[in-house]
Amino acid sequence: MPLGLLTDWVELLVRWTHVIAGIAWIGSSFYFIALDASLRHAPHLDPRVKGETWQVHGGGFYQMQKFVVVPEFMPEELTWFKWEAYTTWIFGFVLLMMVYYLHPSVFLIDPAVLDLSPYDAVVIGAASLVAGWVIYDQLCKSWIGQDTPRLATVGFVLLVAAAFGYTHVFSGRGAFIHVGALVGTIMVGNVFLLIIPNQTIVVRDLIAGRTPDPKLGEAAKQRSVHNNYLTLPVVFTMLSNHYAFTYTGRWSWLVLAAVFIASFLVRHWFNIKHTGAKPDWRLWPAAAVPMLLAAGLTLLGQPRLRAASGTVAFADVQSIITAKCAICHQAHPNYMGITEPPKGVLLDTPAHIVALAPQIYQQAVATRAMPLANLTQITDDQRAQIAAWVKQGAKGP
Repeated sequence: MPLGLLTDWVELLVRWTHVIAGIAWIGSSFYFIALDASLRHAPHLDPRVKGETWQVHGGGFYQMQKFVVVPEFMPEELTWFKWEAYTTWIFGFVLLMMVYYLHPSVFLIDPAVLDLSPYDAVVIGAASLVAGWVIYDQLCKSWIGQDTPRLATVGFVLLVAAAFGYTHVFSGRGAFIHVGALVGTIMVGNVFLLIIPNQTIVVRDLIAGRTPDPKLGEAAKQRSVHNNYLTLPVVFTMLSNHYAFTYTGRWSWLVLAAVFIASFLVRHWFNIKHTGAKPDWRLWPAAAVPMLLAAGLTLLGQPRLRAASGTVAFADVQSIITAKCAICHQAHPNYMGITEPPKGVLLDTPAHIVALAPQIYQQAVATRAMPLANLTQITDDQRAQIAAWVKQGAKGP
């Protein structure tokens, strides 16, 4: 098996595992927050039980109770929810290394943003994930973390600041993926360094006949709620890599800020609904406002390029695309590390170029997402010629 194909298979399997584990992790987060919110107190319950709820699924009924103090006995089998989180992060970080850290000049560095060396880019990226977790963790443990609205406000400001910083250090694509990696690191840090350790202490105390400190459960619950609200933003950052218009504009960090706000509002609506209270339907139009703002920012933030004057011949456009684009977009790419044309797009024949004229315009002119990191040094004049050719009808030879 050729090395390139083997590498692609490894990346595919890593990505597949990352996505599947992420689905399981997010699903358990959604479920347990909904379960906790649906608990209702009843006179017949053990005083140590916070509440119970009845659920129906798969042809049967489930009676769920939550002990917040000490259960009467410790069951022999206790299900822990942690490997979904660990697997998601581990394979996500492996994927980050395979795609971005092994090819920083292609996906991570944009000289037009900041001319970094590959080593510096990788160190900054990895170190920022550790620093982000430490800052967040200390924030939660400080006096700020004692008040939920205050913590949410400060945390949001710092998250937007991180997005601003990343977009002024890395390429747009590299910046967005690092915002997602930062949020994912915070989430898995909550599980690995606080939620599971706290629950482990509680279980040990119960086995030893000691009364657990209720603050351990309260802290774990706080971090679980944080993870729940962060799920939608982190998924957006991962998906955005397939939509260059989200990260190529001048205001991309504000696009992320707007999406974060909308995501928090939507998640909050569902969390209120799970409590049995009547959710405020105004949260939906309230969430639509920042999403419309994000869409507007992607339009306003795109680089402006005036099309070349006069008629542009197809031969001139083909020459540009052959030299600047087809190095990767051909049956057998000539660029190191690229083993097949990205997304199966071929630009090596006149027929392919004409058929894909709208996509070429979108990627090379409207968003300037291609060539990646402008590795082939396409000029503004050459982009302008492509723009003029498309506007003149994208005619072939």
